[in-house]
Amino acid sequence: MTTIELQSPIKPSRHRGFTLRPYASLVPPSTVLLLFFALPMGMMIGMSFHGSDGQEWTIANYQRFFADDLMMAGLGRTMLMSGLVAICVTVMAYPIAYYLARATSRWRMVVFALAIAPELAGVVLRTYGWLVILEDRGFVNSMLLWAGLISEPLPLSRSMFGVVAGLTHVVLPFGVLSLMTSLQGINPNLEKAAQVLGASRPAVLRHIVLPLSVPGIVSSLLIAFTMAASAYATPALLGGAGFKVLATMVYEQVLFYIDWPFAAVMANVLLVAMLIAVFIGSRIEARLHNKLHL
Repeated sequence: MTTIELQSPIKPSRHRGFTLRPYASLVPPSTVLLLFFALPMGMMIGMSFHGSDGQEWTIANYQRFFADDLMMAGLGRTMLMSGLVAICVTVMAYPIAYYLARATSRWRMVVFALAIAPELAGVVLRTYGWLVILEDRGFVNSMLLWAGLISEPLPLSRSMFGVVAGLTHVVLPFGVLSLMTSLQGINPNLEKAAQVLGASRPAVLRHIVLPLSVPGIVSSLLIAFTMAASAYATPALLGGAGFKVLATMVYEQVLFYIDWPFAAVMANVLLVAMLIAVFIGSRIEARLHNKLHL
């Protein structure tokens, strides 16, 4: 008996060298980021070390900023305003986002449309709407005066309250979207199982839904904080001339005082403050995430 063995020729493997083909798709976005973000940011950082009198490579502008009480007050006011807006947005957006993540009725699309509707109008238009509502003879003060609850108009506009209310309205849709995405990632069966085991609805929300939605909460806080800190139109219109935050102060330095190096310093300080807030928020999120998975 004869046995025939068939052997296929073995082709020697060729070592493929480094190729740029997998990275070709990164070229367009990297180019856009380089030209329209990294390059302008580098120019602004370099400009901040130029003296107003033409002197180059000096830290006098930074010394001037941190030694000026008005500038430090503006920085503190910006951080306080942004923190209040972040908290208000997250607290107001959470129940809306939870309803949108769990609802299946036809009213879900109506609520979703109402939550996103503010973005269909411009920021200036929405801010003027709040100005009409909150001014001394606006809707709120007029109703309170008519009801006899107050004897003189309340300072609702041109104050921290008015700016926080207006910015909360502007940023709220972003908080809703961020939290809704996080809540949709939580398995609804976890809530049903907890209720079957005897947990009440508030207990389920407190011990299951809330801890698992921490990433969305942190994301909402950071988005609202950064958007509020960099906002210009709403603080300028609702806060008035006496309400100074870093965004409005940069505008004044560029257009009125023509001091671009000092404006660059304020912009850099604002950027660093937002980066620090994002870093702290990401660290808190990571620590809570690790604690939940222990």
